[in-house]
Amino acid sequence: MKGATIRFSTNPEDYLPPVFSRWEGIECMMYSPLIYAYRQENIALTGRGTLDGQSSEANWWRFSRLQREDRTKLGRYGDEGVPVEQRVFGSGSKLRPPMIQFYRCRNILIDGLTIKNSPFWHIHPVLSQNVTIREVTVTGMGPNNDGCDPESSRDVLIFGCSFDTGDDCIAIKSGRNNDGRRVGVPSENIVVQDCVMKNGHGGVVIGSEMTGGVRNVFIEDCTMDSRNLDRAIRIKTNAIRGGVVENVFARRLAIGQVGEAVLKVNFHYEEGDHGPYTPVVRNILLEEVTARKCGRVLYLDGFERSPISDVTLRDCAFQHIDAPDIVRGVKNLIIESVRVNGRAVESAGEGPSATPRR
Repeated sequence: MKGATIRFSTNPEDYLPPVFSRWEGIECMMYSPLIYAYRQENIALTGRGTLDGQSSEANWWRFSRLQREDRTKLGRYGDEGVPVEQRVFGSGSKLRPPMIQFYRCRNILIDGLTIKNSPFWHIHPVLSQNVTIREVTVTGMGPNNDGCDPESSRDVLIFGCSFDTGDDCIAIKSGRNNDGRRVGVPSENIVVQDCVMKNGHGGVVIGSEMTGGVRNVFIEDCTMDSRNLDRAIRIKTNAIRGGVVENVFARRLAIGQVGEAVLKVNFHYEEGDHGPYTPVVRNILLEEVTARKCGRVLYLDGFERSPISDVTLRDCAFQHIDAPDIVRGVKNLIIESVRVNGRAVESAGEGPSATPRR
């Protein structure tokens, strides 16, 4: 109902017994998400009211400083292939649950709601299909307060939403490391349309938990603007994650201000090149993208043995660019009808504001 607010308990014991979940891309038994469904169909959360997780530094958010032991243990369970039913993080655990999680569900609609102050990620469809998130407002400035994180899910529409978050606005994921390889399901056919991104680490992000792969991501007619928004489009991976990211298309993005880069693709995230699983990122298009102010246009840092390939910028204009691009480990970078700081750039192989490759 319009104007109504549902406030959730901040007592972790109210979210027991543990349920089957996925935390940072690794399956486990843990605190139930505040709203949770497992293997269900035809689910709707609708209305013009507010869902308030009531999280703060006085309760859930302080766990981010205490979670290292549990996070390390879960990572070890995933690496060693411990059965999921034995990966139990119950009473006393510091792994925070997401606010809304639909796990192996079909035909999901979230429409019109304001969702705020989650313990962890706000909206988290996992291994789900046919998901529509429409005209939703997400606000949360806590640690890891991602707005919407489709994970190993397909046929997802995020339309007309607004995100103002303490972490990524939208982060597309598909499992982490050995556990992601075990499940082996990509995220695919994701459409982000007519959304507004304010504060956050990134507007639309892929990774870092993307071991199962991500493909066919379409981002269009979005506005991204805040002095506290770090990047517009970001892909983050490494040689422990591996995975394939392909077919990422962004057009008609109006970027006011971002801190670091319009497009950042980084193979050196966290563990970097210290693992046997070489990531692949290919076929990225930015078309009719404008930016009023940002640190640089491109930050592309791949591996020489596995370069980021087939990146195209077409019909774009970028103003008040402060720094030259970083372009390393890149193959087939194409620049067509691009203007940087009022200057026309027509080249291939280097970024639109690039210095010579290092």
